[in-house]
Amino acid sequence: MELLKRQDVPAEHKWDLDSVYPTTQAWEEDYARVEAMVPQLTAYQGRLGESAGVLLEALRKRDELFQLLERVAVFAHMKEDEDTTNSTYQALSTRGQSLYARVTAAGSFMTPEILAIPSETIRAWLDQNPDLAAYRHELEDLLREKEHVRSPEVEELLAQMSEVGGAPRDIFGKLNHADMKFPRIKDEEGKEVELTHGRYLRFLESPVREVRKAAFDALYGTYAKFRNTLAATYSNSVKKDVVYARARRYPSARAAALSSTNVPESVYDNLIEAVHRNLPSLHRYVQLRGKLLKLDELHMYDLYTPMVAEVDKKIPYAEAVETILKALEPLGEEYCEVARKGLTTDRWVDIYENVGKRSGAYSFGAYTTKPFILMNYQETLDSMFTLAHELGHSMHSYFTRRHQPYHYGNYTIFVAEVASTFNEALLTDYLLKQTDDPKLKMYLINHQLESFRTTLYRQTMFAEFEHITHQRSEKGEALTADLLDEIYYGLNKQYYGTEGMVIDEAIALEWARIPHFYSAFYVYQYATGISAAVALSRQVLTEGKPAVDRYLTFLKSGSSDYSTNLLARAGVDMTSPEPVQQALDVFASLLDEMERLAG
Repeated sequence: MELLKRQDVPAEHKWDLDSVYPTTQAWEEDYARVEAMVPQLTAYQGRLGESAGVLLEALRKRDELFQLLERVAVFAHMKEDEDTTNSTYQALSTRGQSLYARVTAAGSFMTPEILAIPSETIRAWLDQNPDLAAYRHELEDLLREKEHVRSPEVEELLAQMSEVGGAPRDIFGKLNHADMKFPRIKDEEGKEVELTHGRYLRFLESPVREVRKAAFDALYGTYAKFRNTLAATYSNSVKKDVVYARARRYPSARAAALSSTNVPESVYDNLIEAVHRNLPSLHRYVQLRGKLLKLDELHMYDLYTPMVAEVDKKIPYAEAVETILKALEPLGEEYCEVARKGLTTDRWVDIYENVGKRSGAYSFGAYTTKPFILMNYQETLDSMFTLAHELGHSMHSYFTRRHQPYHYGNYTIFVAEVASTFNEALLTDYLLKQTDDPKLKMYLINHQLESFRTTLYRQTMFAEFEHITHQRSEKGEALTADLLDEIYYGLNKQYYGTEGMVIDEAIALEWARIPHFYSAFYVYQYATGISAAVALSRQVLTEGKPAVDRYLTFLKSGSSDYSTNLLARAGVDMTSPEPVQQALDVFASLLDEMERLAG
């Protein structure tokens, strides 16, 4: 079927960006308003310590400015995503990004100035001024980090070094995406096709084993040619993390990274320990995968091809919406009614692919807009799950923005994946209860098992690799290519086991191609997120209203407290190993059911 041009897409299939700006002229007017408001904020520079009233005025002016800026920048970004070939919206997007950078730089004086005010003075102001008290958590969070803020001279030097500190990531990006070229391989039809980053996973999912192996060998054969350069690049990224942590007087690079969201290091350790205890389940999964694929031994390139044939089931968008809403009924009338309107009459969703439209899917928006969803819906089960996932993000944004002021109107990465994965869990539970078809059941269970393998187990392995490499660097060890290979290969051997599984030597180089390793101690949050989501979804399904009320309160809380506190009030204590263990127990029970169905 031929793709429609953007102008030919029916309005009911498009998100309602006219509700943000009905015309480009309206956007231009707000763009100009933002520029005019910047001097109103910078007028407070050097004055924040004068009084509680002045500090409150400055914070309110900042919020007013950034609310409008966010609306301007988000609209421009989303208009470009509708049709990336449209030069008008390309220009708007570039201008929006530039404006955001300029305004952010102009407002950067606020944090150091606030931290220059004595802590006891700020706390006295908070107690004396009820309006300023609305910013208590934000200000207390700033004060929490005060001991790690250095003198103005050191801070200025660290700021100047930030561009240099980003060099390893930039070098990796240029080498990985621009300079590294992969060879051609033969596809399923015997045609020669160039291997690319985008095609690699598709080849690994191929039902033809020779194609999977060829892609795997070609990819890692190419990385092997650059392994020493990549090792030096990653090593310097780790050194940068260590130097910055020491400059700010943190005990370690990991402590510095987790401190930004006030997550105890025990959360990280508990995650790794719980996964280690449950590696036998992953080993069972690997053996089952080999059995279902009818392979005597499984290789690393066999881990992504579906072990259950895709169910040939067309799901039109309207049917997907109804199915998702039925699955979400345990969350109550309010949640489902908002979701129904968002997916239909309120036009949150840009549904189908069109010429020039950005690929993939996301949830996006500003504090003052609808929580929009970009889709490229394909009438498949996978597309329905993607829609449920993105709806979870949008509902989190919707409830947060309805119940929190602007300065708490967002949420951290630590909790971002909870609401989306929660929706997927409820959808899987609903679909499994609605069918007696063993093929569909196996497909659904396979979908969830793979989510666990790639998100909980795999991301934890990544997290463990990061922890080991930073510890080695902090002890003064050189992170050579040989050492990185040794660490990474050993982790793969530990995680996947060796019974019926070949840990191919080439997998030792996988560390060299993971972009997230240049944003240290980030990936563990994917694993904690799925753990929290599974635990909360089980509570909702078993406890009913009390658990639903706790969960909806969590969705409405934004960033008004630390993430671990918000999750604890929802019913999940992420500072204990219990939620991770509960998620791993679900993985084991799904595995039991899959083994039973496989016979």
